[in-house]
Order: sequence, then structure tokens, then C-alpha cells
Amino acid sequence: MARPGFFRGVATVVTKLFNIAQPTNAYFGQKDAVQCVLIKRIVDDLDMDINVQIMDTVRESDGLAMSSRNAYLSADERERAPIIYKALFAAQEVFDSRLARGIEEVDATDLQEVVKNVLETEPMIEDIQYIAVDDLETMQPLQKVGNEGGIISLACKLGSVRLIDNIVLR
Repeated sequence: MARPGFFRGVATVVTKLFNIAQPTNAYFGQKDAVQCVLIKRIVDDLDMDINVQIMDTVRESDGLAMSSRNAYLSADERERAPIIYKALFAAQEVFDSRLARGIEEVDATDLQEVVKNVLETEPMIEDIQYIAVDDLETMQPLQKVGNEGGIISLACKLGSVRLIDNIVLR
């Protein structure tokens, strides 16, 4: 994992916050999908009476997921950053078109390959750290994605900035 100990810290902070504030509802953005699954699991495991709502990722007009890290991108990097969303969207189009043609399941490796191929067209993508196709509820890796859907997520470095994004396949 690229961030050892990070999710343990998230779990601790969120649990303390929930215990102090005792909210009825909590809203989190889909951009960090693993974090969202973790928070839902905490609420379920600890029988907290909180309605956790996962909201769509907020995007710039060109598709780039909004993030505080975007401020670290140079003007040239920022101009090229939408390739990340384009790569994910290309995989979604492959998924949608195959299901529309009656194919019941799509190989996860096919979707990962689509994302990788698009990302590799951009020379400023220096490091693709992962491209994952996972179950929406557990974030466990999927071999195939069917009508039940899944999530395809990635982390990569554009220049020196690590960016994450994902798209829900339904």
C-alpha cells in the first residue's frame, strides 16, 4: 500500500469525530473509494446510528477530480491532467458497450488495460501506481464485472503529484 497506516488514522479520527458530534447523517465524496468503504464499515461494525451518504466526485469542467493536490500541478501538468478521467471513462465505455451487446461479464484485466493504454499516451504520467477493479461494497478485487457493477480506481503520478480517481461501473 502506498500509504501505510493512513486508513488506521482515518478510522480513528472519523470514529472520534462521530462519537463527539453524534451526527444523524454524514456525507463523503466518492473520490477516495477505499476511505468511503472504510467509513461505512466502521458505522456498521460499531452499530452507529448514522446514515452515511457517498456523494459523486466533484469534477472540474474538463473532468479532473477536484482535489487540494491539483494546486501542486504546474500549468502544463494541469492542462494534461484530464487524461486521468479520460482513461477511466474509456474503461466505462468498454464496460457499457459490452453489456449493451449482451456480454454478461467483462474481464477486469480488459478494463485495466484500457485505462493503462490511455494513460500511457500522456508522457507526463510518470508512474502508474495501481489500476484496480473492485467490488463496490468490500473493495475486494474482481476478476469479472457484470450487472452488479464495480469500481475502477487508479493512482498515478503526473509530474511529481500523486493523483487518485475512480469511476463507478453500473
